[in-house]
Amino acid sequence: MELAYIPSPSRGVIHLGPIPLRGYAFCIIIGVFVAVWLGGRRWVARGGRAGTVADISVWAVPFGLVGGRLYHVITDYQLYFSEGRDWVDAFKIWEGGLGIWGAIAFGALGAWIGCRRRGLPLPAYADAVAPGIALAQAIGRWGNWFNQELYGRETDLPWALHITSTADGRVPGYYHPTFLYESLWCIGVAVLVIWADRRFKLGHGRAFALYVASYCVGRFWIEYMRVDEAHHILGLRLNNWTALLLFLLAVAYIVVSAKKRPGREEIIEPDPEAVADADADASGGSADGDDAADDDVKDKDKAEAESESGSAKKT
Repeated sequence: MELAYIPSPSRGVIHLGPIPLRGYAFCIIIGVFVAVWLGGRRWVARGGRAGTVADISVWAVPFGLVGGRLYHVITDYQLYFSEGRDWVDAFKIWEGGLGIWGAIAFGALGAWIGCRRRGLPLPAYADAVAPGIALAQAIGRWGNWFNQELYGRETDLPWALHITSTADGRVPGYYHPTFLYESLWCIGVAVLVIWADRRFKLGHGRAFALYVASYCVGRFWIEYMRVDEAHHILGLRLNNWTALLLFLLAVAYIVVSAKKRPGREEIIEPDPEAVADADADASGGSADGDDAADDDVKDKDKAEAESESGSAKKT
């Protein structure tokens, strides 16, 4: 008899009339709000304007959701395109299935578009939102708890997760709550990035790279514990190889960036009033120069006319 365990919810969706409220989607939405809120505070603290992070998130969040879903569908295509499966389910994002690697990659593309439209440096934006992204992941992982998915091997530990569903081949029992392990790890990653950023004044994308590297360390061992179906390469799950590769790339970026561009950006978002004044001064200076040139031409023409008039009188 189990004396202690983490119970699974009896259902992952509540219906308010015809409107379904899904726990998975609710966790994702809360995570996005937390990421934008914390990212906005960090952006303002570094000299940016309030509202900028939210404006760019209008691009980053939709791109991230699409990228996350694409990565999941591509790497787990058998869940949607094998015999007996309905490919339409690939579009049912509310039922779970977001790959963080695709979400970050496409989210970065969306952020790049937003930053480019505003004339802002993408690395500085990435540094500002990095810990918020980690917290969003920590919250989003609880969506897996609502769906009774992505758990680990069987265990008799007092914090074991009690799986009760039999859908999609699940076997009821007590398993490692890998969703909880990753949630706690992501909170630790957020704290680490915030501390390191304050201590070492990270800039030019290095805070974001630290987030990637530290997350990958935790994801590697947590992924190794999971028992859900996955593709394997040389005995390791695909996501293990992805985490290892991204960890190495992130560490290399931190080292190279620190040598080539030490310190932190001094200005990440120019004051629009200062920019307007500078443009006005430049425009005014140009106008003054044109007026002076016109006056010089007029004086020259007048002198030539007087000279011709004097010559005519002498003759």
